[in-house]
Amino acid sequence: MKVSLESTTKVVHLNGVPARIWEGKTVTGIEVHAFITRIAVDKDADSSQFEAELKECSPPSAPVAMYPARLVL
Repeated sequence: MKVSLESTTKVVHLNGVPARIWEGKTVTGIEVHAFITRIAVDKDADSSQFEAELKECSPPSAPVAMYPARLVL
């Protein structure tokens, strides 16, 4: 399965850990939400471009904006 994701400004807490909500779609068009707590680049890679792009966030869609700030799994 392949999914394209875009970072949003919405952050929730999952079991005490902050998670940014990312929105996206599968290749077949199914809309998904991902709760990302960590993301990294290989330690030997030049991560400057990645870090710059990671700061770009879109406002969340209406369904994502309604997620409570604190979630329990």
